[in-house]
Amino acid sequence: MKDILSVITAYREERGWTEYQLAERSGLPQSTISSWYRKNMIPTIPSLEKICTAFGITLSQLFAEQDDPVALTDSQKKLLESWARLTEEQQAVVFALIEKM
Repeated sequence: MKDILSVITAYREERGWTEYQLAERSGLPQSTISSWYRKNMIPTIPSLEKICTAFGITLSQLFAEQDDPVALTDSQKKLLESWARLTEEQQAVVFALIEKM
C-alpha cells in the first residue's frame, strides 16, 4: 500500500509549501495536518479531497502508482472545473460529442 503521507509531502515540497501553507490552501487546520504526521494517521477521504483540490490534482492522481507526482496543466484544471459544473445530462451530451469526433 502506498504511503500517502509521503506522497502528500512530495507534492507539498514540489511546490515549496510548508504544512501551514498547505493548511491555508486546503482549508484544513494545520493541527490536523501535523497530527497525521505525528501519529502516522491516514487522512479521511474528505480531507484528502481538500488536499487534492489545493494541489490541483484528482484523488486518482494522488493514489497513482507512479513515483513522480503528477500536476495538471492550467488547461486541464479549467476543463475539470467546467466539467464539474455540468449536469449529468450535459456530461452525457459532451461524451456523445467526443465519441463522434
